[in-house]
Amino acid sequence: ISCHAMGVHVTDPSVKAIIDIGGQDVKGISVDTDGTVKNFAMNDKCAAGTGRFFEAMARSFEMSLPEFSKLALTAKNVIPITAQCTVFAESEVITLVGEGKPMDEIAAGIEMAVAKRCFVMAKKAGATDSITLTGGCAKNDGLVRMTTLSPLRGQLPPAGAFIDSVRKSSQSISSVHPVE
Repeated sequence: ISCHAMGVHVTDPSVKAIIDIGGQDVKGISVDTDGTVKNFAMNDKCAAGTGRFFEAMARSFEMSLPEFSKLALTAKNVIPITAQCTVFAESEVITLVGEGKPMDEIAAGIEMAVAKRCFVMAKKAGATDSITLTGGCAKNDGLVRMTTLSPLRGQLPPAGAFIDSVRKSSQSISSVHPVE
């Protein structure tokens, strides 16, 4: 976590918080002005909202992970996914697909549910502004898009969070993919 914070700080010192979504966990990291960790929160009790979760959702859509990550981009509406658990969410998705709901709108609901969880984790870590998204899931185009639309963005103090629009990367320390 310390290396991650410093890597992002070296890449872009204006970033004050990180949402890191990996294969097994989600971390919210608050970064101090010198690149050290002020605070962090981690979801390590279940796989909901992680790379593993997206893999399960892509499987339920019978498509590859890259295909699934782009599917939400075409949605005109978002069908809310209420289940937090991966197993229950997968069951909910299968039901929605069986009801003939538009696949892209279901995918948008999945991406939005994860975006909301991301902001909750960032808030737990004390994030206030200048948040960047990192980890393998930062390559998920649908998640990146939904993160910019999440209604929880405005719940972060002082006047709501903003996501940096400049894409940068630090090759040896960490991969940084700021949300647009």
